[in-house]
Amino acid sequence: MKETPILKVKELSISFSNKQVIHNISYTLNTNEILGIVGESGSGKSVSSLAILGLLPKNISKINYGSITFKNTDLTQLTPKLFQNIRGNKIAIIFQEPMSSLNPSMTCGKQVEEILLQHTNLTKKQAKEETISLFEKVKLPNALRVYNVYPHEISGGQKQRVMIAMAIACKPDILIADEPTTALDVTVQNEIISLLKALQIETKMSILFITHDLALISEIANRVLVMYKGQIVEQDTVTNIFKNPKHNYTKALINSRPSLNNRLKTLPTIQDFLDDNISNVIITEAQRKNNHKLLYSKPPLLEVINIEKAYLTQSGWFTKPKYFKAVNNVSFKLFEGETLGLVGESGCGKSTLGNAILLLDKATSGTILYKGVDITKLSRSAIKTLRKEIQIIFQDPYSSLNPRIPVGEAIMEPMRVHKLYSSNKERKEKAIAILNRVGLSEAYFNRYPHEFSGGQRQRIGIARTIALQPKLIICDESVSALDISVQAQVLNLLNELKHDFGFTYIFISHDLAVVKYMSDQLLVMNQGKIEELDDADRIYNHPKKAYTKKLINAIPKGM
Repeated sequence: MKETPILKVKELSISFSNKQVIHNISYTLNTNEILGIVGESGSGKSVSSLAILGLLPKNISKINYGSITFKNTDLTQLTPKLFQNIRGNKIAIIFQEPMSSLNPSMTCGKQVEEILLQHTNLTKKQAKEETISLFEKVKLPNALRVYNVYPHEISGGQKQRVMIAMAIACKPDILIADEPTTALDVTVQNEIISLLKALQIETKMSILFITHDLALISEIANRVLVMYKGQIVEQDTVTNIFKNPKHNYTKALINSRPSLNNRLKTLPTIQDFLDDNISNVIITEAQRKNNHKLLYSKPPLLEVINIEKAYLTQSGWFTKPKYFKAVNNVSFKLFEGETLGLVGESGCGKSTLGNAILLLDKATSGTILYKGVDITKLSRSAIKTLRKEIQIIFQDPYSSLNPRIPVGEAIMEPMRVHKLYSSNKERKEKAIAILNRVGLSEAYFNRYPHEFSGGQRQRIGIARTIALQPKLIICDESVSALDISVQAQVLNLLNELKHDFGFTYIFISHDLAVVKYMSDQLLVMNQGKIEELDDADRIYNHPKKAYTKKLINAIPKGM
């Protein structure tokens, strides 16, 4: 049976400020098909998809030539007014970063309702019912609660499900999913993939699924096209791409995830594959045992004892207060030079526990000993001093950097606060040295955060953290939004810095493959409690709890 294209992209070329970024790409999306587009950050995946929706920035971008035909309409020729009838209605998009895509001043329900009221003839009451139904469809727990809360009151995974509900609200002909599962834990990712597949079968919509993860693409797409530096280097069926990749770049993408079987000393990057410069040095089990013997012979740097964090969920004049325990009786020890992996699904209490250790959100009860001192009882001035010792690398480097401050100043700022070094000249020298250490040059000192890619911004976040030379660093999902090659670079950098400066890490992530690679010990959390705590390799090879097995089984394996 001959395929019927619903979308045809023909010889499309796009420039930004007279620099060509998309080079003569052509492909079709068929009716009732899922087409995967893979490639690293900067390969042109998102730019080419934004062109379909007419969302390229007006002043600096230009479609040089080529056409984008939806059914029988060339979208490159549409006026902004005509585009409004198509965008969100006939062609919808799920963005990668739900926090910056959702309106913080509107409740989640009202934001989805707004789409329905604009594009359908539903009444307000019907729109509310449909919104709650959509929230249930995307597996949001307690859909009515989510309808009434603001984006900051739900987890990252839940925010992304709200975005998906918004995108599918009008049953579009084409759904563009731009890295929709990057920031989600593996089990939720599995559910979202299953959900999109089910919706696609039910509504016969076509999906453009954009990601950097080829293993993930293998689980959802019919065909795949691979982009590199603004060009399509390969396109074929999923089976052919995985069984017989032709381009070196495709081979590199397939092999860039941390291995679940061997622990390489240095992760290979895309460039290593392209340059045929792959290090296969493996950290043996004997080497790990010797290292752990040394690590655990010293007293712990941090000891968390029976920590609980409860939030008030209901109170009133005549009702008994109700509390939700986000962290419930958690205890563990962390040793100097160790990396403790902390994994679990969204909402399991990982970040809440991290914030309690950082004293950003004080624990309800329990003890946190740092170098033998209970830090939960410190004065304000003592906490300020402690901030130098315990630092955090955030998940979203863009929102954790001030957009109005050049990155050099952002690195110097904590040095000033903690009165490090005697002059600004000395601080600047140190900031430049740190930029060089994280793979960025002095030329970047006066640039602003928006001028950098996601991977570069994360490096700046790391530079800002290590500027204070802390003892303990909490990495809160610090590589989850990065593409595979940049992720490898950042993980290698974190291991190098740990070796050079003697850092101790608590590595929080939903990606078990990454956590297993980075960690000495692994702590698995579920609904605020510790599910398992043991050596990382031992937990992966012989998980004891059903929950841990579920997390491991949800990791995309490829074909």
